[in-house]
Amino acid sequence: MKLLKLVPDDTNIDFVRLRTWAFGLTLALSLIAIGLVATRGLNMGVDFAGGLMIEEKFPTPPSLDHVREVVNAQGFGEAQLQQASDPRTITIRLPAQQNADEGATNAVVRKVETALGQAFPGATFNRYATVSGKVSNELIQNGLLAVVLAVLGIGLFAIFRFEWQFGVSTIVAIVHDLLMTVGFFALTRFEFDLNIVAAVLTIIGYSINDKIVIDDRIRENMRRYRKMEMREIINLSVNETLPRTVMTSLTILLALAALLVLGGHVLRGFTAAMILGIVVGTYSSIYVSSSLLIALGLRAEPTREKPGTTDRTRISDAERIAPREPRA
Repeated sequence: MKLLKLVPDDTNIDFVRLRTWAFGLTLALSLIAIGLVATRGLNMGVDFAGGLMIEEKFPTPPSLDHVREVVNAQGFGEAQLQQASDPRTITIRLPAQQNADEGATNAVVRKVETALGQAFPGATFNRYATVSGKVSNELIQNGLLAVVLAVLGIGLFAIFRFEWQFGVSTIVAIVHDLLMTVGFFALTRFEFDLNIVAAVLTIIGYSINDKIVIDDRIRENMRRYRKMEMREIINLSVNETLPRTVMTSLTILLALAALLVLGGHVLRGFTAAMILGIVVGTYSSIYVSSSLLIALGLRAEPTREKPGTTDRTRISDAERIAPREPRA
């Protein structure tokens, strides 16, 4: 039976030729993401903002003003409402209460639930979460620290494992992936909570895995073809690893697509972040991280030939493997 090949064996795409356009697109998207975060901000979840979050599902899409009126009338502070992807599901956020013990919180939730049930017959309570202001600040600091340490650790690993150019290009590509993810959440207003931090760390892990595979093949080809130009080495390496990159990305995307459709709105933000991270991480591995090595001045070291020897570094694999014709 013939195996399915998404990428033909003889693929020879000139990825480096588009590096100027790729760098320009990467810079533009990064600036747009920074602008979105600066102007719109992130829709911080209760994990980071603190307070009480109540999720209510209504039989039909309700009026947000009416829901806000009902909740504010209970005297627990100004309510912030957000409509989920399902228009019948509303997320209600209340400020942190002075008495934040479990009994007081349950009393607040029951009172809000009862009021909404009377104003909107058929409304059902889904879940609630509460976090104090002190805990939310600690979570923000720990989340940022985890991301920063992960990026720095990956960059140092690439520097010691390969060359300093690989470390710099890896950090640039990962920062680009992170900016795209954060900009996406600023644009879509999905809730940004600890689940998204977990998604961001997972995206970093996937990105570095893809980049290390390509970087390792580049280093191997630099040793094998010492007189070949870096442009040719990078194109050769990316094309050789392209079947693995495409197959890995597609299989992960298929699993995430099923989770996006069947996982419900609670996991929708996490799944959307993962899908975006896989797409952006694959793009940055192929077009940004690899091509950036040329701009950073990476060169293959020429081999020193002994007198009377012939340079065999650019012999093709087919020529090396094929048996020689017997001499007459």
